[in-house]
Order: sequence, then C-alpha cells, then structure tokens
Amino acid sequence: MFLLPSGSFSRSAVNYMAGCQTAVSNIVMSVVVFLTLKFITPLFYYTPNAILSAIIISAVISLVDYEAAILIWKIDKFDFVACMGAFFGVAFVSVEKGLLIAVSISYAKILLQVTRPRTAILGKIPRTTVYRNIQQYPEASKIPGVLIVRVDSAIYFSNSNYVKERILRWLMDEEKGDYRTKIQFLIVEMSPVTDIDTSGIQAFEELHRSLEKKGVELVLANPGPAVTDKLYASSFANTIGEDKIFLTVAQAVAYCSPKVVEDP
Repeated sequence: MFLLPSGSFSRSAVNYMAGCQTAVSNIVMSVVVFLTLKFITPLFYYTPNAILSAIIISAVISLVDYEAAILIWKIDKFDFVACMGAFFGVAFVSVEKGLLIAVSISYAKILLQVTRPRTAILGKIPRTTVYRNIQQYPEASKIPGVLIVRVDSAIYFSNSNYVKERILRWLMDEEKGDYRTKIQFLIVEMSPVTDIDTSGIQAFEELHRSLEKKGVELVLANPGPAVTDKLYASSFANTIGEDKIFLTVAQAVAYCSPKVVEDP
C-alpha cells in the first residue's frame, strides 16, 4: 500500500513549473487532487514506487537553485553555512530538522554580531575634514597623539564589556607602535551607536577611569539624541566634562590637536 505524493514541497514544485502566480492555483490544484483521489487512485496501484519517485524528483529538482547558493557564498559565508545546513538537513533528515538547523545557525550569527560589534580606527582623508576607517581607506592618516575609534553598534549589556576591552586593546596596540608622540586623547565616534543601556554607561565609566590612569583624555563625538540623554541622565557627561562632547570628529580633533604635547 502506498499514498499518492501530495506534500507541500512537491506541490510547490508543480506550481512553480506550471507558472502559477496567484492563490487561485491552490483551489484548482485541490479540485484536481480530490478528483484524482476519488476516481483515479486505483489506476496508480500497479505503478512502481520508482516511477513515482522519478516523477517527484523531476518536479522538485528544478527548485534547487545552485546559482542562488553561489551568490550567497559570495555575499556572506555565514549565510551559506545556514543554507547548506538547511539543505542537508532537509535532504537527509527531515524538513523540520533542516529548518531547525538553519534557524539555529542564523540565531548564532545574530548573537555573534550583537556580542562582537565591529570597531574601527579612523583616520583623516587628505585635503578634507572627513574621517574614515583606515583599513577601508589606506590613504587616511592618523592624527599624532590622538586615537579615533568608531563603534558600529548599539552598546548593551551583551557587548559593553567587549567594546571597552576592544578600545583598550586598540590603545595598547597604538602605544606599542613606534610613534614620536604617545596617545594623549581617545576620541570615540558614536554616530553609529543608536542606543546605550546602564551596562554600556558603566563600561564607559570604567574606560574613563582606565584612561585617566594612563594619562589619556576621553572625548566623545556625535552621540545620538537617545545616547546623549542617557549620558546626561547618568551624569557621565559631567564626569568627563560637557566640553568633551562634540558634534563631529573634526571638531573633536580641532579641540585635541593643539593640546597634544610631543615627546622630547
């Protein structure tokens, strides 16, 4: 005894190959399936399972879009891993397990992005007042005695400690470099920081204390409205000084550069 294949995946393949574009196709297909089960099912009794399998494979194989998989590989390797996890899970286990694998991998990616936000050192583009990532723009030059760091994420309890430690590592790496002038100012470009919570502010307070021990002043550039309100509500703005918060990186650099003292 066997059942006529009528799973959602095979029906999707038939719809796709038939060029169906509206939900009316589901009504037509339901009528056809009903009539088939009612009147034609006995005719399928002597049909070998191998033939039924071949029919399903020929219909479903057109849904395997390898070009899309190649495009995903080029754009995001993590998404490709999720894609392959779903493919092999569905192919060798079940649809539910395949979807669970893909969702789990995607969830892990989101957690990784949230807990490990991107940071970058900024430099000045020649003949402009624009500051950009020095890795993206190799021609961008660093400002002597000033380290400019950008945080590309909201700062929450999940990543606040990482952001603090990452900034301190940037500072240590710069201090190890063979520079004539040691770092005396740290500018944090905060325009990509859309929000900050209590843990984030505490992380900045700890960062401020660590910098004070090193003789480095903390300066903030372009915090958003929500971030600014919380900085003032927590009195952190008063702790570092309201004169240390600027609208742009260029203004912050203009404040810091004249105060940089070159090593003898």
